[in-house]
Amino acid sequence: MTTLEAGRAGSGLVAGPRPPRPGVVAASLVFGGRALRKIRRTPVQIFDIVVHPVVFTVMFTYLFGGAVGGSTDRYIGYLVPGILVMTLLVTTGTTGAALNVDLGSGAFDRFRTLSIHPAAPLLGAMLSDAVRYALASTVVVGLGLALGFRPEGNLGGVVAAVLLVIAFSVSLSWGWTTLALWTKSPGASLGVTQAVLYPLSLFSNIFVDPATLPGWLRTFVEVNPVSHLVTAVRDLMGGGAPGREIVWIALACAALTLVFAPLSVRLLRV
Repeated sequence: MTTLEAGRAGSGLVAGPRPPRPGVVAASLVFGGRALRKIRRTPVQIFDIVVHPVVFTVMFTYLFGGAVGGSTDRYIGYLVPGILVMTLLVTTGTTGAALNVDLGSGAFDRFRTLSIHPAAPLLGAMLSDAVRYALASTVVVGLGLALGFRPEGNLGGVVAAVLLVIAFSVSLSWGWTTLALWTKSPGASLGVTQAVLYPLSLFSNIFVDPATLPGWLRTFVEVNPVSHLVTAVRDLMGGGAPGREIVWIALACAALTLVFAPLSVRLLRV
């Protein structure tokens, strides 16, 4: 036995060829599974998935149903697409905070020492977020159906609407990831995201028809990107074809991803 082999045997190392570097897809799936297992130890993410959509759907249905829609049965059809959008957008806010927790614990310092693609940890987090968004969507639509929501677009329209909102939410999550890597603080990251998302959600067409609003407010609501997304979701769930809105959202998704995904990977490697 050579000196090198004796040293390897003594240190517990196994002589042989180095295992191949895992592909970016395989590594991302591993990190996605890790992020999903962490959800059970992060109550705020469970709150976003389950409690938030239930509270908002029930509260606004019975709070505004009679005053805005004339009845809860009529209003639920207008409200559910909007609540779906609001729930998923608010849920994106915890993406950056969860990343900051990992950065603070030193987990990403260990990831940097692995022979993997540098984007794999972030792509894994995005896969986990997509699962969270799908679960939250199931809660919103399921509760809406229980309260009387009957989409004229049937299953195909509902699935298309949910996929559209998930795609936009994942694209937006890249922006919050960049913010988290820049601020390096869970509190600051979550505070900024909520300060942006709640005003954009409330001053949109989620709860009321913009035609009933004053002129200056109606102008803001109509250019609000959240209103474009809600309109497209309502059209899909209602059996329509939101052509112009789909194009706008596709461009927004592409712009968010192309700008913030490379920037996030670059900040992670600094």
